[in-house]
Amino acid sequence: MPTGSAEPARNGSDDDPRARLDRELRRVADRLRTLAPARLERSGEDGGSPATHAHEAAQALADLAADAQGRGRRAVPVLPAHALADQVTVTGNDLLVEGDDTALRAGADRLANLRRAL
Repeated sequence: MPTGSAEPARNGSDDDPRARLDRELRRVADRLRTLAPARLERSGEDGGSPATHAHEAAQALADLAADAQGRGRRAVPVLPAHALADQVTVTGNDLLVEGDDTALRAGADRLANLRRAL
């Protein structure tokens, strides 16, 4: 499944929240795809697994997109570990299309934190 936004980024600088979110989304999705399912499901020092953290990030991205559009929030389903990269990509792409600059910045921050935790 391709990553990235349906719209081209305005520029590549960190001042552009859309470009930053797009970049973080690609980096996280690539990282999730390289981790074995067993590694994604293994609990870390904080008691949560990378799979749990990725699902929480996907839910946060979906919530940011819903809030930006004034829609009600919906629960993101818990999927098997091998599907997490696609789930994060889909919710991230929704945010890229629907989010305002504030939501895009919050999404990029959430993905950067996830990337560092992986």
